[in-house]
Amino acid sequence: MTTPTIIDVSGVSKRFVLHQHKSLKERMVAFATARKYQEEFWALRDVDLQIPTGSTVGLVGHNGSGKSTLLKVIGGIIQPTTGRVQRRGRLAALLELGAGFHPDLTGRENVYLNASILGLTKAETDRYFDEIVAFSGIESFIDTQVKFYSSGMYVRLAFAVSVHVDPDLLLVDEVLAVGDEPFQRKCLAKIAEFQREGRTIVFVSHSSDQVAQLCDRVVVLDRGRMVHDGSPADGIRVLRETFEAAHAASPRVEHADGTLTTGARIDDVRVTSTSTDLSGDFTPGGDIEVVIDYTVGDVPAGWIAGIDLETPVGQGVYRVNTEGLGMELPTTPGEYSLAIRLGGSALGAGSYQLHASLVTPEGRDLDRRQPAASFSVSTERGGVGVVHFSTSAELSTS
Repeated sequence: MTTPTIIDVSGVSKRFVLHQHKSLKERMVAFATARKYQEEFWALRDVDLQIPTGSTVGLVGHNGSGKSTLLKVIGGIIQPTTGRVQRRGRLAALLELGAGFHPDLTGRENVYLNASILGLTKAETDRYFDEIVAFSGIESFIDTQVKFYSSGMYVRLAFAVSVHVDPDLLLVDEVLAVGDEPFQRKCLAKIAEFQREGRTIVFVSHSSDQVAQLCDRVVVLDRGRMVHDGSPADGIRVLRETFEAAHAASPRVEHADGTLTTGARIDDVRVTSTSTDLSGDFTPGGDIEVVIDYTVGDVPAGWIAGIDLETPVGQGVYRVNTEGLGMELPTTPGEYSLAIRLGGSALGAGSYQLHASLVTPEGRDLDRRQPAASFSVSTERGGVGVVHFSTSAELSTS
């Protein structure tokens, strides 16, 4: 039996008109020639997306890629220029800081206002009110006008209302990043509860860790177009490729014989360990050595080489560079090898990817490989995670 679709986005595009005049007065004075000072901006282009009930979908992309616009179109906040959106079930949306709140009303009054907008009756809101306030953690300020709230208090109360209206579909924008760490953990726990209950969640996030932890599917947007729709691991890889395209490496001039006159180039990256099993997988306790072979043409003083170690879904494990190690790299043209030793590895079982980069002191890429190498770690049975411990347990009677 096929899972029913809760969201169907078909051929959606969204156009905005950008006015070069900065004020209404300037627009009125130049009304006859206003078209000359208008520019079209397509935030979304031909997006097709079907989301089945019970899935958790992450919308990712660089700033300006159309993530928030697509979320607002799905939520019915804005209408598409072309295409259509069909949606089923009760919707709760947390899209903008303070959206649905009136600044002159108290927190208590805004709970009832926001809940009514989201479809709850007064009796239902009465039943959930104490839970909403307890979840938000702002009991002392519930009868204070929300215009005096901090951004964190706004988010706490808005999210508390959204998750207590019994939604079939929850839309969440990056506003969760405003909350402090304990509240974020509480929100993530609530999202996990929704997943177990089979509710549908669509959220925008810049956190690869959150996407990898929560999503069973990732949609990557680039300049308003959908460039990936699939697994979180592949989505994070595609996202990084769009970042690299947007921040292209500094130009370098190469001769036919491979010599450089400007810039720097990574030629090879090798990863070895002093402790492996019979299959060649690394085992905990050994030293991991990363060797970067590179060629230098003309580079600025103080340039940096670094490595990033991550899981396949983009969860950061370890990062180090020559600047942090107090090492200064040569600027004389030629070929070099940089060996970075990670002593006493305590990596847990699993696969890992290593990224290598050469950057200027200002952080502009000279060359980058993502991934540059990969390896697997095997351990004895026991706990799971990105770290390994020599674990034992002892049972005694009290």
